[in-house]
Amino acid sequence: MVEILYTNRLILRPFSERDIDSAYEMNLDSEVSRYTGDGGIVSRAETGRRIIEDVMGDYKKYGYGRLAVEVKNGPSFIGFCGLKYLDDFDLVDIGFRFMQAYWGKGYATESARACMEYGFKNLELTKIVGFVLPENNRSINVLRKLGMTFEKSFVEDEELVHQYSILR
Repeated sequence: MVEILYTNRLILRPFSERDIDSAYEMNLDSEVSRYTGDGGIVSRAETGRRIIEDVMGDYKKYGYGRLAVEVKNGPSFIGFCGLKYLDDFDLVDIGFRFMQAYWGKGYATESARACMEYGFKNLELTKIVGFVLPENNRSINVLRKLGMTFEKSFVEDEELVHQYSILR
């Protein structure tokens, strides 16, 4: 069972099929998807497949994954945040994405901090990484606020990627 996490202002809960339309709408915003590596607009069908097969598949396989984020007593979906095990790297990544209307309010830092605390305490992780494109200053600032430090750069899918990390 995937845990529901609570912060002062947010609820982080498992994705469900009812989130597909909201996630699709979020990703239509070119500023939201600018640094995601999605290669342009992802269709509604592909958004649904990713949520059902990938995200919900991670819940079954690992017991955790990306979580839908909602504001307490507010909108039922403003974005996502959570941990994801990356087979290719044998690492756990913290990732987040929010609708542009919710940027600059500290939601990414607040939700990511809750996910990282859960990962270190409940999952007994020893390291969490964050992958970011070097020009994505907003996300780099969030990773730094979380106490992560630059570890290395590498090329993935012909793009330079920075890896930040934090140890328990």
